[in-house]
Amino acid sequence: MSKYENLIEKILQAQSDANIHFDDVCHLLLLFGFNERIKGSHHIFRKEGVEERLNLQRDGNNVKPYQIKQVRNILLTYNLTELL
Repeated sequence: MSKYENLIEKILQAQSDANIHFDDVCHLLLLFGFNERIKGSHHIFRKEGVEERLNLQRDGNNVKPYQIKQVRNILLTYNLTELL
């Protein structure tokens, strides 16, 4: 399993939302075709066909836990669980 497949599995299992690295999540979203815009400390991700906008912020080296829940919801809602 690749690093990003493990990351997807970790996000979907919802067991350690507070321990997921910010840079890894950002890169994963880029791999899924999201566009990133940075405004201050906010990293905003959008993708054509996805109505929701993801706004991620660092919490140390990790993503804030409530934002991981938002990422999980988008991955499941739009069936983005397999890398190309």
